[in-house]
Amino acid sequence: MAGKVVHVEIGAADTDRAQGFWSGVFGWQVGPPMSPEMDYRMFQSADDQGGAIVATEQQGNLTVYLDTEDIDASTAKVRELGGEAGDKVPVPGHGWFAPCKDTEGNAFSLWQGDESAA
Repeated sequence: MAGKVVHVEIGAADTDRAQGFWSGVFGWQVGPPMSPEMDYRMFQSADDQGGAIVATEQQGNLTVYLDTEDIDASTAKVRELGGEAGDKVPVPGHGWFAPCKDTEGNAFSLWQGDESAA
């Protein structure tokens, strides 16, 4: 079903502290930083849902990714209905995302899985 939450990014000034909090609350097994240049720590919350704790200076909101089967059609629909939609961005080998805002200014991202994304 389109619109299912598939990924959540949790911004953190202190990723170790955030990892302790979220793994403590829900028992998530949070992975190590993906690279020395990017403190992006992935976790799985269900078979088809997960997220990441990410080091950032902008905390205070979760970034929610909602599933779509056709990201181009969905971004067009967001714009048609008065929202904002950025261009789709590839996540090589995984899929595409597009940052959006609804008519009330709430930020979210669309996600389309696609292993051929480059």
